[in-house]
Amino acid sequence: MPEAVGIRSAGIDVGSSAVKVALVEDRGNGVIDLVAFDSERIRKRDPIKVTEEAFEKTMGRANLLRRDLDYVATTGEGDLVSFRTGHFYGMTTHARGALFLEPEALAAIDIGALHTRAILMNERGKVLGYRMTSQCASGSGQFLENIGRYLGVTLEEIGPLSLQADDPEVCSSICAVLAETDVINMVSRGIRVANILKGIHQSMAGRYMRLLTSAKTKGVVLVTGGLAADVGLLQALREAAKEQGAEVDVRAHERSVLAGALGAAIWGAYRTRKLREKGVSLSA
Repeated sequence: MPEAVGIRSAGIDVGSSAVKVALVEDRGNGVIDLVAFDSERIRKRDPIKVTEEAFEKTMGRANLLRRDLDYVATTGEGDLVSFRTGHFYGMTTHARGALFLEPEALAAIDIGALHTRAILMNERGKVLGYRMTSQCASGSGQFLENIGRYLGVTLEEIGPLSLQADDPEVCSSICAVLAETDVINMVSRGIRVANILKGIHQSMAGRYMRLLTSAKTKGVVLVTGGLAADVGLLQALREAAKEQGAEVDVRAHERSVLAGALGAAIWGAYRTRKLREKGVSLSA
């Protein structure tokens, strides 16, 4: 007999700089499979058009049509997506997505393009508390990308270069504009790019750890968002945790960037299951 099909749900996370899509199948009894996914940078394009393209690309990879889905869940700015079934709050989706990727996680730190959030959750992905940086602070993905552009390096090169530092130059400013001025001064003084980047990572990591400690975070913390792949920032976070005596274990996952989309998809499947139990039919 053919294998029974579970609940198919897509999650779409529309951020300020990228769109992430995740397609999951909930087979019941806590078994959830990641079927297909995609992540696309917006790069001054129409976010809705990018979203539709990323969604169709993901569906194509799974060899499925939109009618094959039970739920299309959005998060972030995804409430603008016309074909959604429902929308979920960003911290709720990142918490659930982080737990899917790292079952031991008790917190997630979502480092996005414009802000960073420390999110505490329980073993079921329920948000217990959070702390957030201000939007103007020099601790965002967009700030780091701007610095990289000025230094002539890509986002993918920043992390490995940071690990090569031998005498980091710490950036003291918390204002993004002033921090960028600091970097210009460092370049004029002949500071190596690796030491500039390491200093920026240390400054960012120190502020992130203060977010986590102010939220009374302990245990495993999963880094989510676009900067989760930055190995230099991860190293700086671990160093900051040790320096501050924080009882946290900072981890990342190769799919960390998908956490919001994954969480949306999983909550969509959960909502579908609960409605079915009540005899309500819901299609995407």
